[in-house]
Amino acid sequence: MQDMIGRKESCISGQIPMIDLSCLAYVLEEWTIVQYLKKYLFHVATVLLTISAILFFFIVPLTILFFIYLSNVLLLMYQRNNEVKADPSSDVWDSARKTIARFWDIYARIWHGYELHGVENIPEGPGILVYYHGAIPVDYLYFLSRLFLWKNRLCLSVADHFVFRLPGLKLLLEVMRVMPGTREECLIALKNGHLVSISPGGVREALFSDESYQLMWGNRKGFAQIALEAKVPIIPMYTQNVREGYRTLKERNRAFQTSAYFGFSNMLPVGFLRQLYENTRLPIFPPYGGLPVKFRTYVGEPIPYDPNITTEELAEKDLLQIVLGFTSVKPERQTKTAIQTLISKHQTIPGSIWKALLQRFDKHRKSD
Repeated sequence: MQDMIGRKESCISGQIPMIDLSCLAYVLEEWTIVQYLKKYLFHVATVLLTISAILFFFIVPLTILFFIYLSNVLLLMYQRNNEVKADPSSDVWDSARKTIARFWDIYARIWHGYELHGVENIPEGPGILVYYHGAIPVDYLYFLSRLFLWKNRLCLSVADHFVFRLPGLKLLLEVMRVMPGTREECLIALKNGHLVSISPGGVREALFSDESYQLMWGNRKGFAQIALEAKVPIIPMYTQNVREGYRTLKERNRAFQTSAYFGFSNMLPVGFLRQLYENTRLPIFPPYGGLPVKFRTYVGEPIPYDPNITTEELAEKDLLQIVLGFTSVKPERQTKTAIQTLISKHQTIPGSIWKALLQRFDKHRKSD
C-alpha cells in the first residue's frame, strides 16, 4: 500500500515518466467522470427525479396524442395503398373508419374498462348530442368508436377552432367528420339526417371545471336555438369519472393550484391561467394524469322538439333531463345546479380517484 502511495506521489512530482502505465492509469482515474458525478450526485439525482415525475404525470396524455397522430398516419396509408380519391366524408372510407374505431375501442376496454349505456336513447334520425367536456375528451373518442361499431353510425363533431390549426391531422378530421360547427353547417347536417354533437362548455370547461363537475357554459344556448330551428331532439350525455382520469390546473378559492392528484400543489396568482386562456383562447397548459379509472358513458333520454318552448327554456330543460329525467321545466334558471344534481346520479361528488379505480373491479354499476 505504501509502495502504491509512493508511486502516485512520484507521478505527481514527475519523478516517474508519464509513459509508465501505472502513472497514466492514475491520471485517468483523477480525471474520470466518476469523480465529477460524486461531486454533483445530488444535482444529477434531482434532475432525474424531476424528469421521471414529469413523464409519470404526462406519459398517458402524450400517448393519447401519439395514438391520434398514428390514426391519421393509418388513414394516409389506407388512402395511398387503395388509391382512394373519394371525398373523406363519403361512405367509401367506412372500412378505414371501422379499423380506427376498433383500435380506439380496444384501448378504451383495456385502459378504462369503458362501458356505454343508453345508446338506445339515440334516435335513428337527426339530433343534437350535448355532452360534458372533460380535461381530455378521450371519453368522447371512445363513444364515437363504440357507436360506429355498434350502430355503424357516424356522429358529426363540433370542435374548437384551434383543433383545425393542429398540424398533420387534416385527413383524420375530415374522415371522422369533425367541423368548426357554424350555425349553417349544423343546420345542413341535421337536415341531412345526421347526428351532431357539441359540448357547450368546450375548452373552457375542459380547463377550468374540476372534480365537482361544474359546468362552464356561460350564456351559450346556440345549440338549443339550432335544435328549435331544425326541429330535432337534444340528447344529453356525460361520462362517469372523466375528471378522475385526467385533470388540469384549476382555480380554487383565491388561487390557482395544481390539483391534489397525488398530493402536491403549485400555487399561481389569482386568475392567472384563466386570464391567459381568455387572451389566447388556446389550451396552453396541458392536462395530466391518465390513471386507468373506470369510464362509463351515459346517454340520457332525448328531449323532443317542442315548438312552444323558448331557447332559454330548452337550454335549461336538457340539463334537468340529463340527470333527473323530468319532462317539465321550472322557470328558474338553475342550469348549473341542475346539471350537478343530474351528474350526481351516476357520479361521486367530489370525484374520488380511489373509488374510480376500485370501480374497475365493481360488477354492479349504479342504476340508470
